[in-house]
Amino acid sequence: MANRIPVIISTDPGVDDIVAILFALASPELEILAFITSFGNADIASSRSVHCACNGTLSNRIYSLNILKAYQAVSRHLDRFPEDAARFPNFSQDVKPILARGSAGPLEGDLHSAQYFHGRDGLGGIAERHPELDVEGDDSQHPQLTITDRSGLEVASELIRDRPSRTITYVALGPLTDLAWLMADHAALVRDRIGRIVCMGGALDVPGNTSPVAEFNFFADPFAVKRLLIQGQGIEDPHVLLPLDRFVLLPLDITTPHELPFPFYKEKVDPSFETSAAPSDGTNKPPLTHFTSSFLEKTREVMLQFGKDAMELHDIVAVWCAIENPPGADTLAPGWQGRKRVFDIERTGELTRGMVIVDRRDDLSAYAPGANRAAVQAELDKHDTRHGTWESTALPALVETEHTPKDLHPRGVLCVHATPGPDTLLASLAKRVWGVDVQTEEDILLIPQMSL
Repeated sequence: MANRIPVIISTDPGVDDIVAILFALASPELEILAFITSFGNADIASSRSVHCACNGTLSNRIYSLNILKAYQAVSRHLDRFPEDAARFPNFSQDVKPILARGSAGPLEGDLHSAQYFHGRDGLGGIAERHPELDVEGDDSQHPQLTITDRSGLEVASELIRDRPSRTITYVALGPLTDLAWLMADHAALVRDRIGRIVCMGGALDVPGNTSPVAEFNFFADPFAVKRLLIQGQGIEDPHVLLPLDRFVLLPLDITTPHELPFPFYKEKVDPSFETSAAPSDGTNKPPLTHFTSSFLEKTREVMLQFGKDAMELHDIVAVWCAIENPPGADTLAPGWQGRKRVFDIERTGELTRGMVIVDRRDDLSAYAPGANRAAVQAELDKHDTRHGTWESTALPALVETEHTPKDLHPRGVLCVHATPGPDTLLASLAKRVWGVDVQTEEDILLIPQMSL
């Protein structure tokens, strides 16, 4: 496919990261240049120190194995169903993606993980329940990947330098630590040559998913968020600032409504799918379906404890955004809407680490506490948006900003607040990854019912 979008994917491959990677492998719009794996969702053994793996310190081999497991699942699937090869155009690229190690810990402070959700291995304890999915052979080599001992910092900077200027999209699915190190060592290179940066992270006007106030990626390294995104505070050299004119943020506010309802997955993908109490049996199902069911079964169990029979597609939304919004465009693609938001981040609070503090004095698009609730609810009705139980869970009522700073680097981060819709993403994900058509009116009507 001509004009494919080259992407570097920075990831801490947990459950939704792996689904996002499968989605990327099945997306002909992309050319995957590299995976940079870092600390994040799972527990990396002995990684209590704060280091950058690019300096030769700690290994995050567990995440490399998760990516290798995903590639192995696709390989086994295509061995059995070679006719599906066209569905995964990025599985056997002419130039193999590089798999490199990134950061083993945040810029500062303690190391935190989300193993309560993703399990110690990042995939819901798949290694214990499904040893048949362990990586076979020498995991230092792979026919579809170039596995390197070079640091993610070295790999990313080399790719950005060698590829045509402003063509690469950097997709951050995990903590922003690796991007912060990249800017620290190669600020001019990134400013001059990066095409777009797409980041999943933060919670602006909604509760967090790691703490009551914080989303995990921002919680894991709030110091990196501060260094990269909180600009215009008086002392920064503009030549070393992240180019926010090419930065797009997907916060929980927009990613959470995008879901994979597990009843939908059971009906359309794997009729035998349940929870980890009834582990997937790969004897009579496609290898890729067995792989995804083998980690989603634990995810379903965890989500049911939170009262929801669905997986939120946070990282998948970010990959989707990268697909539909290639570098070079001044505005987002049709169906996508974003608004500059001005915020800071709490880094060391006992209860508020990773909390995004929206500057409601300067951000007139923010829904300020105490605003006219009736007006907000009317705005939600106008956009066919589901109401929250409390004011603080409602999406912000978007209003026109009365003024825009005139300086060289306008304050604010472009935050997506609308996409073409959760149903559109779910239909695309089902078709691309599992080959399931969601076309009939009955199918479309069924999706929101299944997520309730």
